[in-house]
Amino acid sequence: MPVLQRKNILILSPQNWGRMFVSKHHYAIELARLGNKVFFLDPPEQGASDLGSSIEIKPLPDVENLFLIRHKLWFPYVLKFHAMPVFHLGMGWHLKKLLRAIGEPIDIIWSFDLGNLYPFKFFGDVGCRVFHPVDEPLIPQAIESARGADVIFSVTTEILEKYKKFGIPSHFINHGVSENFLVQAPFDGAGGGEVRIGFSGNLLRSDLDRDTFLQIVRENPDIRFECWGSYKDGHSNIGGSADSETQKFMENLLAFHNVTLHGPVPSEKLALEIRRMDGFLICYDIQKDQSKGTNYHKVMEYISTGKVIISNNVTTYRQQPDLVQMVESREDNHQLPALFRKVTGDLAYHNSPDLQARRIAFARDNSYGRQLERIEAILGKINSNKRS
Repeated sequence: MPVLQRKNILILSPQNWGRMFVSKHHYAIELARLGNKVFFLDPPEQGASDLGSSIEIKPLPDVENLFLIRHKLWFPYVLKFHAMPVFHLGMGWHLKKLLRAIGEPIDIIWSFDLGNLYPFKFFGDVGCRVFHPVDEPLIPQAIESARGADVIFSVTTEILEKYKKFGIPSHFINHGVSENFLVQAPFDGAGGGEVRIGFSGNLLRSDLDRDTFLQIVRENPDIRFECWGSYKDGHSNIGGSADSETQKFMENLLAFHNVTLHGPVPSEKLALEIRRMDGFLICYDIQKDQSKGTNYHKVMEYISTGKVIISNNVTTYRQQPDLVQMVESREDNHQLPALFRKVTGDLAYHNSPDLQARRIAFARDNSYGRQLERIEAILGKINSNKRS
């Protein structure tokens, strides 16, 4: 039987299910489409415990075989920050209850958890334990989260290097792109009308290089900047800041006549709308950035359109200028406004049919389906080694 078909898979996610999708949401959808029964575990509800736990399992309406698990702990979540051994004692009992509620044996635990909320040892005898960090491990618990895994996949070699001490088989698997984004894009570009530059992502993130972002918008009044993603508190299921600096940034951004904020939209709508763009901007402060400028999920979605990307330094693509036009500096983005002007001033070259075709082909070779084929081949070898 294929390794990734007709299996019961429990996905451990640090982000809730919501309108904004990142890697763990897309993998859940693709695994379900392969014929697996997939259970997506939201993070536990936080807040004061009333000594009563709850577990709700419900099918998600848009994808067959995909189930969302929402749960509340019977003990205070705050113990995680002050008494991790006690927190884990309670979590062990909670996960036993959760597995009973699922009611079926789990074949694969697939963890994106970087908080060590759910140590693999609590899941008993399962066929395979996959650890899949897609963000930079910034705290000791993020490293400890890998303990007990059978295999590690990650989107950067820098992340994989941090888990070498465990001696676990580790493999680079780039960010994927969902099928929604792989409709053949037209080979058009700026044709004399208004140039449109897109940005998708959470505008409330504190690691956005806000000063540079605003400078680029201010210095290019004839370019329309269209942004998709959270810009108000409560928009996002994947976090963000609501402090006074964030509010001031949003006030400044909203004051520009050449900025359009669409808010968070479903993946299907985003895939259609970004095809109207002539290029894309990525503008993070990599000293603050949770990914440390190594890789971003959005890059592959942008590449799928065929259009040029102008970005802060991203190590995964530093040898691939056809895919991403980036600044050289790993310290700051002082070169980014000039690079932006240079690239947008020659879109006929940067969006030539040949370059667009190369980008689209690269994205197609990194669909979530293709990434799961790569993962399945690796897991097949691991299973063979276990049997031999």
